[in-house]
Amino acid sequence: MLRLSGMRVRVVSDGPMPVTDYDIPVFDALPSDIYFRHEELAPAEWIAHSHPWGQFTYVSRGVLNFRIDGRNMLSPPQYAIWIPPGVGHFSWSNGVATFRSAYISAEISQQLPAIPCALSISLILKAILDEFALTDVKEPQTPQQKRLAAVAIDQILAAKSTQNYLPFAGSDLLKAILDQAKDNLFRQQTTAQVAHQFNLTPRTLERKCKAELGIGFGEWRQRLRLTMALEALNSGRKIQQISFDLGYKSPSAFIAMFRRLSGQTPDQYRRAMARS
Repeated sequence: MLRLSGMRVRVVSDGPMPVTDYDIPVFDALPSDIYFRHEELAPAEWIAHSHPWGQFTYVSRGVLNFRIDGRNMLSPPQYAIWIPPGVGHFSWSNGVATFRSAYISAEISQQLPAIPCALSISLILKAILDEFALTDVKEPQTPQQKRLAAVAIDQILAAKSTQNYLPFAGSDLLKAILDQAKDNLFRQQTTAQVAHQFNLTPRTLERKCKAELGIGFGEWRQRLRLTMALEALNSGRKIQQISFDLGYKSPSAFIAMFRRLSGQTPDQYRRAMARS
């Protein structure tokens, strides 16, 4: 049985923050093994909640921030976020976002990771989510829709997991280091310069990052630049300004990084987002 219930979200603005109601489905039980959601989201904060089913969340444009079971996670277009059944979470976005989500039954969820994580997303799965969004399919009804839904489930089950695209620090020291690095991207500091400000050697900083984040400092900073670039591109800022804000000496260096990590140039990304 399906009930529709408005979940209140707080829309971010420069002045007093108005509250907008979104109709988010609340089920006694999922009508099938998978149920699809799709929305164009304004900058907003969603209240904390949980579901008795799993949630596969993909953002094809923009970046969503999550607080899941006490952990901060990011959902850029390169990865989806998996939230197991019963896990408390809330989310927020600082810019517009194109939201694609699938509720997964508790039975199917048992075949997916037991902890929140980032999941790879295949081109086939992206195409199915976009097709269902275009045709406003939430609960598959026709034989063709049911076949595509079954493929979507197979693709989700086959997705490779990673802890988080942009991991967050656990210790106060590393949190301070990463916050400093984020606030000073435009300064083009080397790893050695960042480490020296905290009385560390570059090797010690790298070791701390790999122990807490699972990746090195340089890799973490590059992922940070990509997620910040996605938000900046969605805001309409000029390529040259984005390049300098993120610490690149020239727009061409920024464009090369963006193409290497996303498979397209910033202008191609913008055009694709304009069509979606």
